[in-house]
Amino acid sequence: MARKRSKKVYVLDTNILLHEPFAFLNFQEHDVVIPMTVLEELDHIKDRNKDVSRDARVAIRALEDALRDASPEQMLHGVALPLHGEQKVSGHLTIINDHHLKDELPGLPGGENDHLIINTALYLQRERSPQKVILVTKDINMRLKAKGAGLKLVEDYRTDQLIDDVRFLYKGYYRFPGEFWSQVKECQTEQKERDILHLLERKLLPDAYINEFLIDEAESFAGQVVAMDEQQLRVKDLGYERMMHRHAWGITPKNIYQAMALEALLDPSMDLVILTGPAGCGKTLIALAAALELVIEKGVYDKVIVTRNTPEIAESIGFLPGTEEEKMAPWLAAITDSLEVLHKTDEHPHASVNYIMDKANIQFKSVNFMRGRSIQNAIVILDECQNLSAAQLKTIITRCGEGTKLICSGNLSQIDSNYLTAVTSGLTYIVERFKNFPGSATINLNGVVRSRLASFAEENL
Repeated sequence: MARKRSKKVYVLDTNILLHEPFAFLNFQEHDVVIPMTVLEELDHIKDRNKDVSRDARVAIRALEDALRDASPEQMLHGVALPLHGEQKVSGHLTIINDHHLKDELPGLPGGENDHLIINTALYLQRERSPQKVILVTKDINMRLKAKGAGLKLVEDYRTDQLIDDVRFLYKGYYRFPGEFWSQVKECQTEQKERDILHLLERKLLPDAYINEFLIDEAESFAGQVVAMDEQQLRVKDLGYERMMHRHAWGITPKNIYQAMALEALLDPSMDLVILTGPAGCGKTLIALAAALELVIEKGVYDKVIVTRNTPEIAESIGFLPGTEEEKMAPWLAAITDSLEVLHKTDEHPHASVNYIMDKANIQFKSVNFMRGRSIQNAIVILDECQNLSAAQLKTIITRCGEGTKLICSGNLSQIDSNYLTAVTSGLTYIVERFKNFPGSATINLNGVVRSRLASFAEENL
């Protein structure tokens, strides 16, 4: 009986299933209720020509799989959900016809879908007392309305949220105050082929991650953690000045953040490089320069695939004619802009850009058509990925086959998706998930270098 009282009832809003179509499976031993209104909203959304329509269809199919063998009586009383891991008690999934429920709070207009879902939660709160009934929605205004209507427990969906504040997001480097060597008490140095490695005490940086860059305020040291155990850190000495003079496709870094990014991008052992930072810090330009260097000059990869999702910042410009690459061209203008910058000093810049696009086999692809592919021996640049969910990013990452490097870039302060915030963005998710992966590196490019106008706008608008 005590176990039954400890079970909670979660009422899901539509946007939860659009954000994560399998979300109803993630509430462990607790019960999940989906109002009929949510199914109706999913039905209306599934036929639109939007990326969110795919998520609606996936959610509908997932619910159908869970309820396929259930009778109408079982659906009303709850169908057992599958057990996960060491879980011993199963939660139940219930579909409730909220249109037939009486108004728990007459002040709520009955025609609006949000109010029908809130009314369902209020009904369950009264009927299932003393069980805790929790409305889960990503709609902030709906959470406020639900609390104002008398619902005791309202939450955001946080199962896929790894941090609460993006200010604490992993940056990919650690900056020591003052001079680095003045803080080192014990150090053993060894040379392995062309690399100089320092063995340092782990207590110097107890929270270090693999491939994390180490720099100092005095601009006298730059290194990278290449291995570690409980007692020691193995740090590769990169040399501050050497990093600042490294170049790719004719460009050199303007600051240490770009230098760290270039170091990771040109490292063939890095399968995933994540670049975060404000607009104008050079994410796209430096990623493209490194890609051209690795494909054309060094011949490490065969081609460059550039992709991004296509959310409208304002109104849609309508259907675009032409091939997939021609349709994607307006969305990937940042790439062609960067190519023009890299070749602006050429005698015939436009001809140079066309030649390089052909020579490097640069392909513009839509995220919508990445599913099911296996990309081999290529560099994939995924631009503006702050607008992708964790599930969408997983789909793209799992497309990368043998010999493929994935470069993800994005600005968490410029999210155009209606269903994501900075803390729930797929970009935030992979930064935190991959910080212990030995084949990845993250760099937060701090500082706008595009222009003083862009810098002022980033800081003051």
